Amino acid sequence: MITLLLILALTSLSSAFTTPIQPTALHRTAPPHPRTLYSSWDNFAYDDEDELLEVGPDEGFVAADENDDPEVKAAAGMALEAPEVFYDGPVIQVPVGSQLELSEDTVQGVLAACREEIGTMFGYQAENRGVGITGGVDFVELDGPTVILHLKGRFWHQRPTVLARVRAYLMGRIPEIVDVIVEDEYELSDEANNAAI
Repeated sequence: MITLLLILALTSLSSAFTTPIQPTALHRTAPPHPRTLYSSWDNFAYDDEDELLEVGPDEGFVAADENDDPEVKAAAGMALEAPEVFYDGPVIQVPVGSQLELSEDTVQGVLAACREEIGTMFGYQAENRGVGITGGVDFVELDGPTVILHLKGRFWHQRPTVLARVRAYLMGRIPEIVDVIVEDEYELSDEANNAAI
């Protein structure tokens, strides 16, 4: 009986070696399409109340592209509030090289003009907010001949660059200013800019 099984096994093996294998063509004209996998989240109906509270003021905001028409950018920017300005006095627009005296009112007035003249750095105009610029600058105080400012919001430029531009604007019109600094050095960090709305 064992010999019979051995003979049958050897015959089946020998037929495997003598059967010709037909070549198959593996030529493809197009790359294979990736398989799209779908998953359903129907069973996850529980909403965490903490997540509902995390909705920020710019939730759902879709920024326009910098190359879009100004009307498109302004329409997108209307979804975000402009930075609040805590000064309602006159705007003092004078050319570079002017000799204005150093006082809080003068600094506030020249800073108001700065917000307008280099306005593309700030979020006071809807067109700028439309591309995600929500930054603003506030006067804090005078410490002798040093002007102390507060930067808030999100800027496109690095915050030290924004401060340098504002510093140059103020010092070019009020020569008594020795320096323009921020209230807190953290305001100049990328972390502060990224955390801003």
